[in-house]
Amino acid sequence: MTTVRIFFEKRGEAAYISLLDLQRVFHRLLKISGLPVWYTQGFNPHIYLSFSCPLSLGQESLCESCEVKTEAETIDAAAWQSALQPLMPRGITVTKVAPAIEKVGEIETAAYQILMPTDSAPVIDGYNNASGAEVVKKTKRGQKTLDLKQYLPRIEYAVLDEQLQFDILLPCGSGEALNINPSLLMEYLHEHGGAPAWQCEVLRTHLYTKQGKDFA
Repeated sequence: MTTVRIFFEKRGEAAYISLLDLQRVFHRLLKISGLPVWYTQGFNPHIYLSFSCPLSLGQESLCESCEVKTEAETIDAAAWQSALQPLMPRGITVTKVAPAIEKVGEIETAAYQILMPTDSAPVIDGYNNASGAEVVKKTKRGQKTLDLKQYLPRIEYAVLDEQLQFDILLPCGSGEALNINPSLLMEYLHEHGGAPAWQCEVLRTHLYTKQGKDFA
């Protein structure tokens, strides 16, 4: 049994496809593709499919991935990619297909590129000057208060044309590990300065493992 990891970009209107709908889309296109994917056993067999650190609705990414299994000992990565890409919704581009190397549990951080209106600069300056930046994170066990400054002490930004741009690195663990969604930062900047969170653009650019390597 081989675990196959499908890497893809999720851009534009595809950012508004929810995880549940994305799972349905991938199940459907994997069936149509005719690829030798493995089905679970039992009364209602279905394709094994698992997504790595899925995004929030409205966020874009250059580094999404999902896993399927195949009983084939080797895979033809080019054939898999050629079979899948024509079936993908607009905005989703398959960038690589390969045997899974790192386990999803090895993912520790994610890098994001944020775009905001230029008039948000004073709000970010206020964040940089603040001694703390508490936010409330909802979890399966309830709510938890976090200080963003512990994970993002300062935001270094640049003004490009009519937008303000900055890159951030946040925890992105799975299971019980800490995962901080950049939307928490957007909400904080809105509540503590009026930055228009609805005009912010979030692009995930990298997922990094505990060893500091790109997730593969």
